[in-house]
Amino acid sequence: MPTLTGSFDVTMHAEPPYDTRDGVMLARATFDKTFHGGLNAKGLVHMLSARSGSRKDSAAYVALERIEGTLDGKRGTFCVTHQGTMNRGADSLVISVVPDSGTGELEGLSGSMRIRIVDGKHFYDFDYSLS
Repeated sequence: MPTLTGSFDVTMHAEPPYDTRDGVMLARATFDKTFHGGLNAKGLVHMLSARSGSRKDSAAYVALERIEGTLDGKRGTFCVTHQGTMNRGADSLVISVVPDSGTGELEGLSGSMRIRIVDGKHFYDFDYSLS
C-alpha cells in the first residue's frame, strides 16, 4: 500500500453554535482545503462538533469531506469520513476513504489518512490502494 505525504492549507467557516445547554456546545462548520504534494487537490469538509464547556481539552467531531484533484497523478474525486475525539487532551483521529466513492481514475480507491500539525502547519500521510 503506497503512502503519499504532503501539506495542506485549510480555511474554517464556523457557524454559531446551534445548541448550548448543560455545559456542552454543539456546532457546525465547513472547511476549504488545498492539498499539495502527492495529493494535489481541493477538499470541502462538512463538520459537526461537540465541545465541553467545563473542559477546554475535551471534544469530538464527525465530518464528511469530498476531495477532487489528482492522487499520485490519477484524476478523480473521492470522499472520506473523519471521526475525532479529544479526551482531556489525548486525541484520536480516524480518517477513512468512503468505500466505492472514488470516481474517474480513482475508482476502486481505499485507504486512510493521518494529519500532523507541526508549528501551525498541516501535513498529511495517506495510505491508499486502487483495485
